[in-house]
Amino acid sequence: MKNKNLTKQMVEASVMIALATVLSLFKVVEMPYGGSVTLASMLPILIVSYRHGVGIGLLSGVVYSVIQQLLGLNNLSYFTTWQSVIAVMLLDYIVAFTVVGIGGIFRNRIGLKKLLPPTKQKIEIATGMGLVCILRFLSHTIGGATVWAGLSIPTEAALIYSIGYNATYMIPETIISVLVGLWIGEVIDFSKHVPTRFAPSYGACNTKSDVACEVLPHIASFLLLLAASVDTIIIAPHLQNAESGEFTFANLGEVSWVSVIIVSSVCIVGSIVLYILGAVLKKRVQKDI
Repeated sequence: MKNKNLTKQMVEASVMIALATVLSLFKVVEMPYGGSVTLASMLPILIVSYRHGVGIGLLSGVVYSVIQQLLGLNNLSYFTTWQSVIAVMLLDYIVAFTVVGIGGIFRNRIGLKKLLPPTKQKIEIATGMGLVCILRFLSHTIGGATVWAGLSIPTEAALIYSIGYNATYMIPETIISVLVGLWIGEVIDFSKHVPTRFAPSYGACNTKSDVACEVLPHIASFLLLLAASVDTIIIAPHLQNAESGEFTFANLGEVSWVSVIIVSSVCIVGSIVLYILGAVLKKRVQKDI
């Protein structure tokens, strides 16, 4: 039985590693001077950790980090010593992506037992994602302030520069990953043997009111996620100097703020309308029960 369960975990981990790799290839933003923002590519590895424990999560993170290293082999050509090559491999890839495997550490550990399962789960997943993003940022920052100093990062004030440099893509990556984690954590129950959609009863809904209690609120949440993601994609590239890679606010005047306002307004208004409509329909169904 244990062997069968381990096989299931390994198969699921393999599928999620593949999904994470595919998501990492779709760069929604590629910064002018290195770094990119992806479609929450770390989330599948975190979910493996959340479902099967930190041990399986770390193993998945190691495999994922090796794949990311293979995809980024060109970056090693900038270095001439084996010590620098090893340091870059460890700090920018192996450590930076392996730490994603500890993202499930908060499951049943942060005193949320009184909350409904969807709320409890999404907070645990989002908290885990926030932690691994911070750890990954620290790993990239240390690498930038040491190995990359004198190459893409100036030697003078290397630490401060590295913090700003890596923040330009890690902050948007963190925002998108946490938001997607919150959303998917509210929709899918990862505690089940096979992940399933949360039952309507968790929302104090009757099965007759699926549209009111589930579909409309989730669409409304997705619209807010979409607004935050699109705005991040529009703004993020302008936070990095295209010539030096330095973090800067000087280029914010180049942002298409009209697009930001339109996207935000449409999504926020649409979300409010859907939430209200869902609440009205739910009340009508409950009166008929």
